[in-house]
Amino acid sequence: MSAPEPSAAAPDAVGELVCSARRCRAEPAWGVLWNNPTLHTPDRRKVWLACEEHREPLAEYLRVRAFLRDVVPVDDLDRVEP
Repeated sequence: MSAPEPSAAAPDAVGELVCSARRCRAEPAWGVLWNNPTLHTPDRRKVWLACEEHREPLAEYLRVRAFLRDVVPVDDLDRVEP
């Protein structure tokens, strides 16, 4: 019997729900999960929040750098208690 697959770590919890795109203050619908392997452990998932308009540009920015890990609905993310 083989060992179970390691589960992906939970993304970092998020605070204020505002799009991470520069100068955008829109409410986000998506969490763009990323990891810079030269700075973070392999299971770490940093989060950028994205409104509908900025989901693809933010994901593409990370994709070309090979940092993009996943895109999830913002409602699936843990929140930091105020």
